[in-house]
Amino acid sequence: MERIILHSDINACYVSIELLEHPELRGQPVAVGGDEAARHGIILAKSEQAKRCGVKTGMVLWQARQLCPELIVLRPHYEKYERYSQAARAIYSRFTDRQEPFGLDESWLDITGCHAWKDGYLAAQEIRGRMRAELGLTVSVGVSWNKPFAKLGSDYRKPDAVTVFDKNNFRQVVWPLPVNALLFVGPATDRALGAMGIRTIGQLAQADPACLRLRLGKSGLTLYRYANGWDESPVRRFDCPPPQKSVGCSTTPPRDLICEDDVRAVLLALAEEVGGRLRQSRVRTGLIEVSVRSAADLHWVSHQAVLERPTDITRELYRQALALFRQLHVWPAPLRGLGLRAAALHPADEPEQTDLFTDYAKLDGQRHIDAAVDAIREKYGRQAIRYLGATRSEDMPREKCSFAER
Repeated sequence: MERIILHSDINACYVSIELLEHPELRGQPVAVGGDEAARHGIILAKSEQAKRCGVKTGMVLWQARQLCPELIVLRPHYEKYERYSQAARAIYSRFTDRQEPFGLDESWLDITGCHAWKDGYLAAQEIRGRMRAELGLTVSVGVSWNKPFAKLGSDYRKPDAVTVFDKNNFRQVVWPLPVNALLFVGPATDRALGAMGIRTIGQLAQADPACLRLRLGKSGLTLYRYANGWDESPVRRFDCPPPQKSVGCSTTPPRDLICEDDVRAVLLALAEEVGGRLRQSRVRTGLIEVSVRSAADLHWVSHQAVLERPTDITRELYRQALALFRQLHVWPAPLRGLGLRAAALHPADEPEQTDLFTDYAKLDGQRHIDAAVDAIREKYGRQAIRYLGATRSEDMPREKCSFAER
């Protein structure tokens, strides 16, 4: 039986939700943007009217206003977006229990074998109707036999549309599309493929897989399979999330970091966040990575190291991160951003090989301190207790925290 995979994408999700409470702004160029005072002033989502003026997601607000002087910028409300995302998933659950979120606004659905929905196109149209009637939101839905082409279909026509890519038409419709339209082909991969003369999905599908692996590693073979429609990865059930691969957190402070004292404060705050999330997930990290973003050219540079033993202790993470940062030799250039990522995760209850030179009593004491801090924050809020060294970073809000998948 051929699979029927849908990918549903809420059109201009953040803006569309904001306009439900501001109907007077409909038909005008509207965007949801970050806090310019905190230097998080980028476009997070934009209306069709703003898009037609050239406004793009990720664009700095002052650049967007140059393209569209009448642009109306609204502040984001993530709790509200999460509520609507959960409501959308409740609608999807009426069609299938195999739904895999891809961010707040997107989900894959596998309706293969669902007796009520044997036709993917009709199911997609029904989803569009229910989303509009119950939530006031529009969605674009892609229908195909695999996840990458279903995702491509939801991007192909916007807003409020259904696109079907099947085995009879994908060579004529999908292959002429630019290669960066394919899932997981970002700017760096696009440049690498362009250097090989690969500019369309069809050219990628007909490329030499050995050459792709040589240039791009395993991801080259994955993209080759995507382009040919050979992906067979399943749509996971919503209540069966994938195992974590890493935990990361990064920040763009409201001012540049100009000395090590600034960096210490921010690194400690990042170590608190990452350590807390590791403990919450009951895992420990065997590898950490520190990333810095130069204020001069806005480029990220990173350095990583394997730890002697897996840890979830905030002070251990901070100590290792500071040592890694010093190895980057970034001064005297000021820094715009700083990030910390923990990878090579191990279960917290995994047996540990002991040695004669480690003070395990001290480590246990630090774990008890972290556990007490976590308990206080869970009951009274994050700001109820702070490490003294991290208080300098209170005006340096976290920009992004993420969980990566295997």
